[in-house]
Amino acid sequence: MRIAFLGTPAFAVAALDALDRAGHALVAVVAQPDRPAGRGQALREPATKVWARAHGVPVLQPEKVRDGTLAAALRALEPDALVVAAYGRILGKDLLTLAPHGAINVHGSLLPRWRGAAPIQWSVAEGERETGVTIMQMDEGLDTGDILLQRALELREDDTSETLAPRLAALGGEALVEALRLLEAGALVPVRQDPAQATLARILEKEDGRIDWAGPARRVADRLRGFTPWPGAFTTLEGRTLKVLEARPGADAEAPAGEPGEAEVVPGRGLAVACGGGTALLVTRVQLEGRPAQSALDLANGLRKKRFRLGT
Repeated sequence: MRIAFLGTPAFAVAALDALDRAGHALVAVVAQPDRPAGRGQALREPATKVWARAHGVPVLQPEKVRDGTLAAALRALEPDALVVAAYGRILGKDLLTLAPHGAINVHGSLLPRWRGAAPIQWSVAEGERETGVTIMQMDEGLDTGDILLQRALELREDDTSETLAPRLAALGGEALVEALRLLEAGALVPVRQDPAQATLARILEKEDGRIDWAGPARRVADRLRGFTPWPGAFTTLEGRTLKVLEARPGADAEAPAGEPGEAEVVPGRGLAVACGGGTALLVTRVQLEGRPAQSALDLANGLRKKRFRLGT
């Protein structure tokens, strides 16, 4: 097939690799414009642009996608399908309908669960034990199109959104190639989504990372994993922000007496922090505002305290 590809971050590169290996003709890669990044705020190229340049594929980076200009440019390339993977923009009807096979999306969840911008993060943060990828025929709704193909993936106990994303991306690339093959053969039967089963994976905000110690330890740990690397998990200690970098629930430590957020040193292990329901979280690595990352035990030693309260 002749494919016009729309995608921006590293997640989308696996789909590009899969399309290239399968022999599809990539007529263009459409990515968001270069954006400032890092402490120096230097312009950074999207991962898909870097890939396209290395493979000799033309790149388009429009600021706007709903004024007809992008649709006209892609229509002139006569693609058989548009493939979209984490592009980060909402497409209008002119783009969704310009190719014979329409626009096909690689989405990082088992739709209709986790529609929206951050499906990988929320699936981990909400303690899912299984997720996957969906190849979807796009419509004008938010991830509401018909399902063409799905592939499931089991989450590991220690998965973060950062470790899960590459595995889902690779699985998405494989599923995409299979779906396109079946689509060409007329062997795919689109399946409508059940809106009653839908959940929203909204865009993450900084405040999502603030730890609620009143929740059970498992939930706190799941949110830490889901929000790694951003916005992370954080609390306060004596008025200063404390990032919790590594922690685990379970029987490693008994919950300290007192209200949720009470922390107590467990010699040789870390800090046991009281959570809701009488559970405890063993915190092993932290970063206090203005300091480098360190073990939780080193933090406690530096404060010369065996017990203190977090979240104040």
